[in-house]
Amino acid sequence: MNTTTSAPRSTTPFTGIWPALLTPLDADLNIDTATFARHARRLLDAGAVGVTPFGTTGEGPSFTVQERIDAINGLVAGGVPAERILVSTSCAALPDVVTLTKHALEIGAHACLMLPPFFLKGVPDQGVIDAYRWVIDTVADERLRIYLYHIPQVSGVPLSHHVIRTLKDLYPQTIVGIKDSGCQREASLALADAFMSEVMVYVGNETDLPVMGQRGSTGAVSGVANILPRLVQRLVRDHALPGAADDLARVQLFLRILGGYGMTAAFKGMLAELYDEPGWVRVRPPLVPLDGAEQERLRRELAAFGIDPQRD
Repeated sequence: MNTTTSAPRSTTPFTGIWPALLTPLDADLNIDTATFARHARRLLDAGAVGVTPFGTTGEGPSFTVQERIDAINGLVAGGVPAERILVSTSCAALPDVVTLTKHALEIGAHACLMLPPFFLKGVPDQGVIDAYRWVIDTVADERLRIYLYHIPQVSGVPLSHHVIRTLKDLYPQTIVGIKDSGCQREASLALADAFMSEVMVYVGNETDLPVMGQRGSTGAVSGVANILPRLVQRLVRDHALPGAADDLARVQLFLRILGGYGMTAAFKGMLAELYDEPGWVRVRPPLVPLDGAEQERLRRELAAFGIDPQRD
């Protein structure tokens, strides 16, 4: 593959937390770029190593290619170092994936988080392999690093061990990680056993971070880290230290609160309370925001939970 003349390959290691960045919207449901950058900076200031925009938590597929490019540029212009951005370039159409991936390389982003094409379901493994190959070969840039993104309960297209093994063998310098958000512990452990010696396996389920840390996993792309960055960071880095069980119990309690609502709407409702910025409640359809009664109930539950900005 040929290297272009834009930004060099990022050397930022993937350790610690890279929150699955929520996407704030203005009254017209367009991306509020200034608030987007401000939220990212707050997370970095709280100890996050980087941020991950436009994944599932960030409503990524609900935004156009140009909206996503403009917002990523806004993050960088707003003070977020490009090498601390793991960009989800996932789209249903492969040329859109290529466009977003090339942009990520141009700005010097850390890497790309990439779903398989997700509109058509029931496709064979070979079709998934062919899709990734088409993107990698079309981008044709030796700086490209991809974290394969497995979230079949949302995408409807799983990444089998055969797909991962084939892609890793074909592109050993490009396939550098797997984000497993399937939320099935045994499947996550099986991925770790099969691939951890060659690529890092990260999980999206915060309650599995300690056990995955014992297998050598060093980081996480976490939705909860939008709200509790310091707590999730400790689950990743301090899972063997005294107090880890208390941290895990606290995250489990938080997840029980979250489970009473739609995930993204609840996360945004929480930020509206924590930041005292009501605009955070907005989501882009087909998601719907919390209604007034739900927001009030969430406010009471957060007050009872008692978020400590210095520890959580």
